[in-house]
Amino acid sequence: MTGQKGTVLCGANNIFLVRPWGAAGLPADAGKEPPPLECRIKGKILRGAEKDYNPLAAGDGVSFLPDAKNPRSGVLYERLERKNALLRWNKKGRAPQAIAANVDLLVCVTSPQSPPFRPRFLDRLLLAAAFSDIPALVCLNKDDQATTPEIEERLGDYEARNIPVLRTRTCAGDSGLYALRDFIAGKRVVFAGHSGVGKTSLFNCLSGSSGRKVGELSEKYNRGRHTTVLACLAAWAAGEIIDTPGVREFDICGVYSRDLRFFFSDFDSYAKDCRLPGCTHTHEPACAVREAAENGRLLFDRYESYCRVYSDLLRREKYAP
Repeated sequence: MTGQKGTVLCGANNIFLVRPWGAAGLPADAGKEPPPLECRIKGKILRGAEKDYNPLAAGDGVSFLPDAKNPRSGVLYERLERKNALLRWNKKGRAPQAIAANVDLLVCVTSPQSPPFRPRFLDRLLLAAAFSDIPALVCLNKDDQATTPEIEERLGDYEARNIPVLRTRTCAGDSGLYALRDFIAGKRVVFAGHSGVGKTSLFNCLSGSSGRKVGELSEKYNRGRHTTVLACLAAWAAGEIIDTPGVREFDICGVYSRDLRFFFSDFDSYAKDCRLPGCTHTHEPACAVREAAENGRLLFDRYESYCRVYSDLLRREKYAP
């Protein structure tokens, strides 16, 4: 079967907006994009996506056949091989769910107070990026809000592990915003984080657009409303940004519980002193990692984050069909 190729911009309920690739068979220049096509999946299952919760995500490359009767629509028949994908576990579908595909950088957007800073959620985002070999940075947005010593300790821990931390405000002339602009220039990046942290506001500031909706924070619960309901890829002057809906939970997938410890490289200097080989650092006697966390030599909150992810993975494996 021959057809055209394109990039998924967004989609849901079997309908996807697809940007056709250029005549040379490569993605079109951001500034000279052809208008997107409205495409539907041919049949019930898309080739290359048979076992996934959602067959396509923003950023996916696809093959499609244009509709002979309507040149602005088409039929999707194949998902192209991915370079990577930011994945989370979908509890309802009991399968991996792709948040974005073929990205060069994950920007974990958070805020100090409104909504509150949640480092364990950031840990999960950063783990998901590590599993898929996606570079990542932490963006503390709403930098005009006061931070606490605990927040500063966590941000310092990210930097000590070579994870860049940028502080931004969505206002004209903000130096942090300029730094973020320079960091993501020339890349396809995905913004991820809780509702209300300012992902869409950042996109609007970077792109010089006000076309994306921005929601007000819920005062009752001090958390954002789900204003962005679909992950959407959009071009700006210096690259591409995938803006994603805010999520309150992020379940890890893509790794077994027994292998989780290998993604916590800051445990390594202590793990060599554990009494038992293959120590999971959760319940074993004479665990040097747990002792380091209890004695303050290792950030205890990060150790707790590890234990919670480990417990989630172990529980899922236990009840897996």
